[in-house]
Amino acid sequence: MFTRKQLSVVSSSTFAFTICFAIWMMFAVIGIPIKAKLGLNETEFGLLTAMPVLSGSLIRLPLGMLTDRLGGRIVFFILMLCCVVPLWFIGDATEYWQFLVLGLFVGLAGGSFSVGIAYVARWFNKQNQGLAMGIFGAGNSGAAVTKFVAPSIVLAFGWTMVPKVYAVAMLVTALVFWMFSFTDKSHNVSSSVSVAEQLKALKDPRVWKYCQYYSIVFGGYVGLALWMTKYYVSEYGFDLKTAALLAACFSLPGGVLRAVGGWLSDKYGAHSVTWWVLWVSWICLFIMSYPQTDFTIQTVNGPETFHIGLTPVVFTVLLFIIGVAWAFGKASVFKYISDDYPHNIGVISGIVGLVGGLGGFVLPIMFGALVDLTGIRSSSFMLLYGVVWISLIWMYFTEVRTSSVLDRQSAAQSTDQS
Repeated sequence: MFTRKQLSVVSSSTFAFTICFAIWMMFAVIGIPIKAKLGLNETEFGLLTAMPVLSGSLIRLPLGMLTDRLGGRIVFFILMLCCVVPLWFIGDATEYWQFLVLGLFVGLAGGSFSVGIAYVARWFNKQNQGLAMGIFGAGNSGAAVTKFVAPSIVLAFGWTMVPKVYAVAMLVTALVFWMFSFTDKSHNVSSSVSVAEQLKALKDPRVWKYCQYYSIVFGGYVGLALWMTKYYVSEYGFDLKTAALLAACFSLPGGVLRAVGGWLSDKYGAHSVTWWVLWVSWICLFIMSYPQTDFTIQTVNGPETFHIGLTPVVFTVLLFIIGVAWAFGKASVFKYISDDYPHNIGVISGIVGLVGGLGGFVLPIMFGALVDLTGIRSSSFMLLYGVVWISLIWMYFTEVRTSSVLDRQSAAQSTDQS
């Protein structure tokens, strides 16, 4: 089905992206002992975990443009090398501002997505691009890798060892990627195409709609991947290792099953998959938004107190379902892009990835601020519920309703002709 070069490119790129994503999500685990050490509040903790996401998001558009011009192989390789040194020094930081600054530099690893997605997509024809991009996007499972690996390193050697281990892993990964990837200069955009011409896509309303979709299926994924370990510790009282393991029930399917989402998008279309993803998310988030509640009612036998709330098992099942849905959604959004913008995938994926990543930056901070303001931990799911609701409304008026009108017009024309 695929050539040797195609398999080598998608395999090496997926491996590299998995390691980059694991590093990008590192503060989801080591941020907890850092929070205890520095005495941070919830908002400060949210900012700490989100700083790598900020730089990784902002760099996606320029990296996408560079990928279109220079090719994904060289851009991906240099990007990984640039992260090794700042990653190593995180273990030596002592002040809050030092963690924030180093987090910005390490966050560049998150920009690898817009490089890799464009690099991989150009090696495949349109019929297989959804699957290929889905396989590459499965590197999001790096968030789960961090939740499996980092807690064990923290318990065995302390949190300062995690960034040093990851720095070595990043260097090795860069070398492996270079050895097993290839360059095809025919995939590059002509140098005669100006930056202004590449950025004309910003005027296309479809691009901003896809940004909105991606802000929930990817931005929400990143936000919860950073937040869930802390949520399990605070809400249910689990230790760090157990909390990280349970949080991986969201992160792992949210990454690995992206390839399945790509296959479904190839078969049923990006619109159908995204529509059902949003509805499933909306229902699950509605249930998860309900806070732990005790209420008392007066009965004939006196006051009776009842408790309503999600048990850890029910909560984890719902979280797993959302992880699966968002894995499909991340793939389906990029199927939209490959269908609509085959000649400038790097730029469009950079724009959409940037906005989605910014969602992942803003959400942990907002999660922490909402907890500080309301004292309700499930307020994070209330916020996500609202974002999904906006996406559903936007999709209905621009795709579902429009499609229904066109179908009725087509049927009427067929009747008239007969």
